[in-house]
Amino acid sequence: MNDTNAPTTANDPTARLAEFAATLRYEDIPAPVLRRAEDLLLDWIGSALAGRGARPVEAIARFARTMGPAEGPAEVLIERRGTSPVFAAMVNAAASHFAEQDDVHNSSVFHPAAVVFPPALAVAQALGASGRDLLVASVAGYEVGIRVGEFLGRSHYRIFHTTGTAGTIAAAAAAGRLLGLDPQRMRHAFGSAGTQAAGLWEFLRDAADSKQLHTAHAAGAGLTAAYLAADGFTGAQRILDGERGMAAGMSSDADPARLADRLGSRWALAETSFKFHASCRHTHPAADALLALMNERRLAAGDIAEAVAQVHQGAIDVLGAVVQPLTVHQAKFSMGTVLGLIATTGRAGLAEFDERFLADEVKAFRDKVRMELDPEVDTAYPNRWIGKLRVRTNDGREFSSRIEEPRGDPGNTLSRPEIEDKAIRLAGYRQGATEAEMRRVIDLVWSLDGLDKVPKLLVSP
Repeated sequence: MNDTNAPTTANDPTARLAEFAATLRYEDIPAPVLRRAEDLLLDWIGSALAGRGARPVEAIARFARTMGPAEGPAEVLIERRGTSPVFAAMVNAAASHFAEQDDVHNSSVFHPAAVVFPPALAVAQALGASGRDLLVASVAGYEVGIRVGEFLGRSHYRIFHTTGTAGTIAAAAAAGRLLGLDPQRMRHAFGSAGTQAAGLWEFLRDAADSKQLHTAHAAGAGLTAAYLAADGFTGAQRILDGERGMAAGMSSDADPARLADRLGSRWALAETSFKFHASCRHTHPAADALLALMNERRLAAGDIAEAVAQVHQGAIDVLGAVVQPLTVHQAKFSMGTVLGLIATTGRAGLAEFDERFLADEVKAFRDKVRMELDPEVDTAYPNRWIGKLRVRTNDGREFSSRIEEPRGDPGNTLSRPEIEDKAIRLAGYRQGATEAEMRRVIDLVWSLDGLDKVPKLLVSP
């Protein structure tokens, strides 16, 4: 991609990031990255449909129906109706972050799909944009959001939900690219988005509904910022690294070099992982390690007296607050519950959480689990999420297990047929869409770059 402003942006990472998002073209993006974007889009659609009927999601959907138009060009997937782009983006973002099956990027500890695809799809539908336009905007959102998450660092994530904070900038980048913002207006959009960035982990202690509000707000705030910038509305020029910007208020280890890290050559979207288990990603390495150990040693849940998940500090920070989960969603942030489901059923999927998270045998195993900070795992995190686990059996034997990459990571990824199966399963979880409907959606996504206009996926035109 041509870097015509290089002399003036070389020492200004925010300017470089805004220029990248504003000027990215379809031709600049390698074909494997575009195909990966399609994979992630389909995965996101399944996750969004899986949120149908969930109480916090339905509350946000009712809010949107009350405040927004009853009809409009942008599609609310769980309701199969149209509304304005901002309310469609909000509801779709909330819905896609409920089942805990949406994607994750390791080194930024960020869930891009839930805050990039909702505004991108809504704006593309509203503008009549092409499939290629949607793909380019989505790539821009991923590349920007991931780098902002990496920039904010580990200290940020200890208190702030990065998907809610960096997500506002990601959403602004995706929407702004579709709106054709020039680099300066894209930077204004970043400023307006960043000043609205929010999302605190305190909600986990109370099993509160805030996680879905985080993504809804990020998607809506970023989209709003982009539309305002298109109309000449100005935002802070150094919202990320300024004296009173996001890093100053939200981080103690921010690294501005991460903002423009190899833009145009390192495609962070391709580093994004699919989620195999329906739980917080911090539980996945230990879950995979336990499953491998039990299969290898032919152990049953009742054989195990103690299980020690050797984890990074981020896992302790997020999961440590959840000891005895009160709700299904809170259970997805309980290491003991996740390992209890793995030990007793071999799976930690949607149905297992719904039906068994409070089962006696799961609770019994939960009480045998503890987390332990492991220096190797902690040093590798967040670039690598190593799974290490020790168990002691009732007869005194001790075993250990190690997983280098959890299932779904780029080096241990899902194939397209597996992604299709996952999306169909998620869509059917709460009757969000039938298999036949999802097969049509799958065909549409796989042919997206040939579409002159992005259609509604489940609503008849």
